[in-house]
Amino acid sequence: MGRKLLTEHVNVEGIETFKVYRQHGGYRAVEKALKMMPEEVVEEVKKSGLRGRGGAGFPTGMKWSFLAKPEGVPRYLVCNADESEPGTFKDRYLMSKLPHLLIEGMIAGSYALGARTSYIYIRGELLYVLRILEKAIAEAYANGFLGENIQGSGYSLDLHVHPGGGAYICGEETALLESLEGKRGNPRNKPPFPAVQGLYARPTVVNNVESIAAVVPILNLGGDEYAKIGVGKSTGTKLFSACGHLNKPGIYELELGVPVEEFIYSDEYCGGIWKGRELKAVVAGGSSVPILPKELILKTAAGENRLMTYESLSDGGFVTGTMLGSGGFIAMDETTCIVKNTWNFSRFYHHESCGQCSPCREGTGWLEKVLHRLEHGHGSMHDIDLIVSVAKQIEGNTICPLGEAAAWPVAAAVRHFRDEFEWHVTHPKEATAPGAAYRGNLVLA
Repeated sequence: MGRKLLTEHVNVEGIETFKVYRQHGGYRAVEKALKMMPEEVVEEVKKSGLRGRGGAGFPTGMKWSFLAKPEGVPRYLVCNADESEPGTFKDRYLMSKLPHLLIEGMIAGSYALGARTSYIYIRGELLYVLRILEKAIAEAYANGFLGENIQGSGYSLDLHVHPGGGAYICGEETALLESLEGKRGNPRNKPPFPAVQGLYARPTVVNNVESIAAVVPILNLGGDEYAKIGVGKSTGTKLFSACGHLNKPGIYELELGVPVEEFIYSDEYCGGIWKGRELKAVVAGGSSVPILPKELILKTAAGENRLMTYESLSDGGFVTGTMLGSGGFIAMDETTCIVKNTWNFSRFYHHESCGQCSPCREGTGWLEKVLHRLEHGHGSMHDIDLIVSVAKQIEGNTICPLGEAAAWPVAAAVRHFRDEFEWHVTHPKEATAPGAAYRGNLVLA
């Protein structure tokens, strides 16, 4: 299955404990980092080409280099463990199986950024994972890798785990910081950016769980060696949460660059579509990215093999491409109703909107209502154009990206599956029959 940098030891018995983790090379990255200057650690991450694994794909080292460093002012590293994107479940897996990997990444990252206090903000529903992390943090303190004068280096760090209230919006970094400060989780207007005024109005870096964990193999291998893994600007390995109509759903760590077709159909990975059915569509990076039909997820519009990389998946823009996003890979077979699926996504985004921006607060509600009409046999042809129009009016007009997350799936679904939406209008009785699904001129029941 290719090289594994994060999950190599995931099946080792007791790997969640400090003793076993240490026996398998744990905390070597911290020991290495503490012998370097903080700026040198940042430089290694920059050389690695690591891109944010939470969805945005922004270069991690560059983000670290933006951190303001005024003298005498505390700085913070905050881990975004508020994994809430439908179809994405790789971070909770990483934290529950390899808690010390995240802690080691937090220590190395905090040292690089000059942070003396750091936080892991975890989704409120994941209390069982919080307990695992708390136990691992206590072990790190007991063994001299957290607290005062870590390993005699003169560097000190306190690490805390903070549970959220289960709000999707708190996955947006400024809403997360508001929640961490004890306020309602509403996104902030930017600028100022967190790198200048973040937690408690101090310079702050917010990174995803997988991004921080990846710092460990980067330091162990060296930034240049890490950059040799993958393809082009998509370096290293990436965790993918594969779900939906697959024979072998689960978490897969891939060297970036594996063909999408190989990932879906190879016995090494997902093993093909279940029950011998045909693939209909894929959401490649979590529910917020554009859906693609089979012909465009396997091949680009130019006929080239689509690869599991940031660049290849986005080839063609939103007209014929999508995004790698958080790696929430949802496969849909021929029995899937795209209208129902799109309505279900819209229900989620309407429910999770914080309500701060009118386009998002009102627009997500309109999308849900109109899609409900179409799915339940009461829609019109005008409704299809209406949801596209509403999506366009949301996009680019909100404080945070939740508006886009709600708009992009709807626009893409109509773009690629308009005939199915029209069929719901022209054949409402058939469309609302239990188990009915549309595939061209063939109705599956």
